[in-house]
Amino acid sequence: MNSTKSNEFPDGVLLQSAPVGKKSKASGSIVKVHIDFEDDCILAPIFIPNLDEVRIFAKHLHAKRQPWQGERFGWQGEYNPSSPESPPGSKMAFTPADFWLGDGAIWFFALLWENGDDNAPVETVYEEKVIGVVA
Repeated sequence: MNSTKSNEFPDGVLLQSAPVGKKSKASGSIVKVHIDFEDDCILAPIFIPNLDEVRIFAKHLHAKRQPWQGERFGWQGEYNPSSPESPPGSKMAFTPADFWLGDGAIWFFALLWENGDDNAPVETVYEEKVIGVVA
């Protein structure tokens, strides 16, 4: 499987996460989230990246049409190019390209090119657990 290499992206796009203890170039917000456990819950601060920067990163991946899986902006993510084959059990004529970043239980951002590669993607942001910005 071919995959996009970090050094193939233009300046201004965060190419890799900063090492522990080093400052990252990513911009965003620190927010409080409510995380439920079996018998308890906690409030925790997390970093939400600037979605414009995430969109730029995703669009560069989409332009390359190469699969990607890794960590960007402090979150796990993945990009899958479209396929002419329909998804199993679906009436769709093709499998659309998709991109996601985050954790489905806490916060995530996703793009789905459901109207074709040359059309704007549909965006989904899950932020139900976000309860406020940390001052």
